[in-house]
Amino acid sequence: MLLSVIVPCLNEEENVVPFYEELMKNGPFFEKEGLEVEILYVNDGSSDGTSAEVKRLHEKDERVHLISFSRNFGKEAAIYAGFSRSKGDYVVMMDVDLQDPPSLLPEMFSYIRQGYDSVATRRVTRKGEPPIRSFFARLFYKIMNRISKTEVVDGARDYRLMTRQVVDSILSMCEYNRFTKGIFGWVGYETKWIDYENIERAHGRTKFNFWKLFLYSLDGITAFSTVPLAISSVMGVLFCFVAFIAILALVVKNLIYHDPVAGWPSLVCIILLVSGVQLFCVGILGQYMAKTYLEVKQRPIFLVKEEF
Repeated sequence: MLLSVIVPCLNEEENVVPFYEELMKNGPFFEKEGLEVEILYVNDGSSDGTSAEVKRLHEKDERVHLISFSRNFGKEAAIYAGFSRSKGDYVVMMDVDLQDPPSLLPEMFSYIRQGYDSVATRRVTRKGEPPIRSFFARLFYKIMNRISKTEVVDGARDYRLMTRQVVDSILSMCEYNRFTKGIFGWVGYETKWIDYENIERAHGRTKFNFWKLFLYSLDGITAFSTVPLAISSVMGVLFCFVAFIAILALVVKNLIYHDPVAGWPSLVCIILLVSGVQLFCVGILGQYMAKTYLEVKQRPIFLVKEEF
């Protein structure tokens, strides 16, 4: 049986070797289970020596492989590339910074042996994260699970062990705008969740800042929910109703009390409010149109510059 380990990398030369060494501590377990291992480092357009470090590892261990992109396509593309190139009967996806502890693999495999199709991990603490980032992360999960039929578990990591059947199902979803956490939930299958406390990075700094995470959350919402479109429609109907009532009240007031309508400041405020709501609704439509625009182009999800 073959285990494929997918490791997305972006400027992670300091972590390539430590990750390999930590993973290989499971050598006795792999032998006991009769597992062969292939390690797929996916270099997502790194500007440092990530590729060189992987090449040095490959010279020592032929089980180490490299998929190097022509530029930075993003982590979602790296994950998809790893899935598409993997050959294993089982596939596990892990971050190279050691925030996903390889020591959990024996426990994860025990659940696969019990009949689970997938074993996923989630953090029970966000130690080391800025409080404001943790707050918005939890808020996103709450909103996502309210407006979408696809469950996205709070604190879920990309660290997940899957059978070949699950991986093939994920690969069948060849959409350009990818939100893997949602895709995992959409394909279903019986999943066992393992909780663990947050582990800080071994080396380097995270590549996800607040703005990138915000854009990523928009990708998730537009990919797995059409509720924002319904909200914009409801807001349009509501404001039409309010406008009709306001016009009726002004006409009655003028006919009965002969009171001319005054107060340009209030009029300006109303115009700004309605205009803001209109722009907000147009922005929602624009997000969905932009995603559709990118999908219909049918561009490749990634381009490979080097592979071995």
